[in-house]
Amino acid sequence: MLERELRFSEEEYHRRLRKVKASMDRQGMEVLVVVDPANMNYLTGYDGWSFYVHQGLIIALDRDEPFWFGRAQDSNGARLTTWLSEESILGYPDHYVQSRYTHTMRYVADKIAEEGWDRRRIGVEMDNYWFSARMYRELTEQLPSARFADATSLVAWVKSVKSDVEVTMIRQAAKITEKAMDLAVKMIEPGVAEREVAAAVSAAQIAGVDGYGGDSPAIFPIIPSGQRTSTAHLTFHPERSYQSGDVVLLELGSARCHYHAPLSRTVYLGKVPDDLKKVADVVVAGLSKTLEFIVPGVTAEEVEAYWRSCLAGTGVEKPSRVGYSFGLAYVPDWGEHTVSLRPGDKSVLEPGMTIHFMPGIWLDTYGFECSEPFLVTDSGCEKLVNFPERLFTKEG
Repeated sequence: MLERELRFSEEEYHRRLRKVKASMDRQGMEVLVVVDPANMNYLTGYDGWSFYVHQGLIIALDRDEPFWFGRAQDSNGARLTTWLSEESILGYPDHYVQSRYTHTMRYVADKIAEEGWDRRRIGVEMDNYWFSARMYRELTEQLPSARFADATSLVAWVKSVKSDVEVTMIRQAAKITEKAMDLAVKMIEPGVAEREVAAAVSAAQIAGVDGYGGDSPAIFPIIPSGQRTSTAHLTFHPERSYQSGDVVLLELGSARCHYHAPLSRTVYLGKVPDDLKKVADVVVAGLSKTLEFIVPGVTAEEVEAYWRSCLAGTGVEKPSRVGYSFGLAYVPDWGEHTVSLRPGDKSVLEPGMTIHFMPGIWLDTYGFECSEPFLVTDSGCEKLVNFPERLFTKEG
């Protein structure tokens, strides 16, 4: 008998499952197929680097437990990391793995039919990194009497409001982020290889802090320098060393039990040019004012509009969204794909939501980033990471 390694209590998982089933019921879905690894983890605790093959959960309104399905050699991972009973763990034979002749969704469809659910309305995560056109085709062909519905964000919206124990994990991740960011800022100097900083930051993210360790985050440390800061999402250059006159962007997100705490800051090596100083001053001031504006009940688009009002007359513009919901995630993204702080998003901010306010500015030749992850509280919002909001400079 394997000893289970649950990150949370069984009651916490049952609470989450009840909320997901309530959402299914409201949307008229009797069965839900979940394949996003973060959603699997959220509902059962399953945690394995096995998402390169088909795996997931089958949830039915009239069955207490979800079925976990995955490669047979990963079944002990389900026994170790989930609260599910043996009857709910389905390991499929290896001939389904990356086969030219059959497909895992045929196995899933057979199980759905065996349970008598083949004429029900079935939700699938259609717009998802882990759900393909082939998977959808196989399910619809094998279950011709079923009705399929788009459940892409169903679990994600339930996840968007965190419980107290989830917030604790994010706070712990934030402590690791503070350590990793402090290390990066201190290490960046002219002549230091970019790869050395990236390696040290990655090690710090996993090593954690006194009392607990971290996980590998969903996004590798984003640490571009020089002209590479004029665009978003570039990592380090494996052969380049920092030079005097470089702008260096740092977008780091540490994780604790896959719960993230992202943060962005900017370093300049040398005497700061007037235009960069102006951008930094405008962004930092606008960031601080916008955080003071946020209260529960405000909409995502109202937050963005207030931020935009802080930029009025400054000459600084931010055409893309300025934030998004984050939390429990696996590669390639720590965002939850729900709330976006941008025009047209009517999402109402609720206590328990965690948002990364990320007003990154990317200009023709350089960029500037200074962001804050925050928790929506009963009366406002609370910054989750304790790190100075400013442009870091090293004139030596």
